[in-house]
Amino acid sequence: MEKSLEILEERLHESLEENNLQEAKLILNSLNIYDIAEFFNNLSQTNLTICFNLLSKDTAALVFAEMDIEQQKLLIAGFSDEILEQIINGLRTDDKVDIIEELPSNLVKKVLKFTNPDHRRIINTMLNYPKDSAGSIMTIEYAATKAGHTVGEVIQLLKKTGANKETIDIIYIIDDTRHLIGEVALSDLVLSDSEAQISSIMNHDVISVNTIEDREEVARIFTKYDFYTMPVVDNENRLVGIITVDDVLDILEKETTEDMDIMSAITPTEKTYKQLSVLEIWKNRIPWLLILLISSTFTSLILMNYEKTLEKYVVLAAFLPMITDTGGNAGSQSASTIIRSLSLKEIDLSDLIYVLWKEFRVAILAGITLAFFNFIKLMFFDKVGMSVAFVVSLTVTVTVMLAKATGSVLPVVAESLGADPAVMASPLITTIVDALAILVYLKIAMTILPF
Repeated sequence: MEKSLEILEERLHESLEENNLQEAKLILNSLNIYDIAEFFNNLSQTNLTICFNLLSKDTAALVFAEMDIEQQKLLIAGFSDEILEQIINGLRTDDKVDIIEELPSNLVKKVLKFTNPDHRRIINTMLNYPKDSAGSIMTIEYAATKAGHTVGEVIQLLKKTGANKETIDIIYIIDDTRHLIGEVALSDLVLSDSEAQISSIMNHDVISVNTIEDREEVARIFTKYDFYTMPVVDNENRLVGIITVDDVLDILEKETTEDMDIMSAITPTEKTYKQLSVLEIWKNRIPWLLILLISSTFTSLILMNYEKTLEKYVVLAAFLPMITDTGGNAGSQSASTIIRSLSLKEIDLSDLIYVLWKEFRVAILAGITLAFFNFIKLMFFDKVGMSVAFVVSLTVTVTVMLAKATGSVLPVVAESLGADPAVMASPLITTIVDALAILVYLKIAMTILPF
């Protein structure tokens, strides 16, 4: 499948180079909308405009909704009023909100110009929800009906309006004031007697989320209950929208990317690597590099204070990298495990003692194992004295214990303070553990070795 897609894309590029627009049109309209959007994301502005104009009206809006925001900006800026109106009217409300959130003010005005007043009011409401909330990612194109209707009446209603809905897999049941009172699956609907009342077949136990619920919590609920769609309600339990599984997949991708960036000491961004300029990449990376550079000065200060110890036992300096690397790796292991557990809501601040006790036992086992193999290596391969071998091996054990404790405690503390636990990941953990490991190493050396 991927191979045939690559062949089609190569033919498409060749058609554009040869200005064979007829062939390009045939190829484009034979592709899936997601593949077209991905293809468009790598085109120059000129070819992007040409290719977009080759799409059918129905396909154009669907493809536009899936494109990167930077490419969307290029198209909006160049659209005639007629084409822009067609595209905007073909977009679902949640897609309009996503686009408007990222557009500069001049393009926002251009988009809103072709949005009817009712939709404009809804869009403004959705834009006022917190950026990472359920309300900001929901769609208002859902299927809903009253409990007093029959199965046959609801099926007829779906035939008339279903094409304009995001999904009709689940039909939500509301009362006269739009309070959510139940739901019924489409499969149950079509298998029921057409004269049966909806109230007799609906599920009364509906799991919903509030408009201000964090999107990560929304994704967790979807995962826990294997949902395909979930209703969004306001503070008075009135149905205001739905979230579908494709929205959740986008959330998971964004959250995973964001956590990976933070754990790598990079300021998160929604732009792709190709969209980022050298200056933007520098801006995203340099703040953390500066913070880590400043924090690493503590390591230098410790070494300077123990300069005489290192002068007498120069061999100790040879094992510093091994000790700090071991500590950093051990801390990162714990931090990664704890950050994942925090994200999945498996643990919280109340579990801190439990986490510490478990990681302490892991640290003891790991530290002793590493110390044993390290002692043998130092004695039989590196040929150092028994005293030095004991100092280094004991330091490894203590360092692993400190690293595991640091790597498990800091993310939990960060979460309890409302910060992203991913901040307490590899780079920061490594910097802290490095300083602690060197301090412990030299203290143990001064205690055991003769001076």
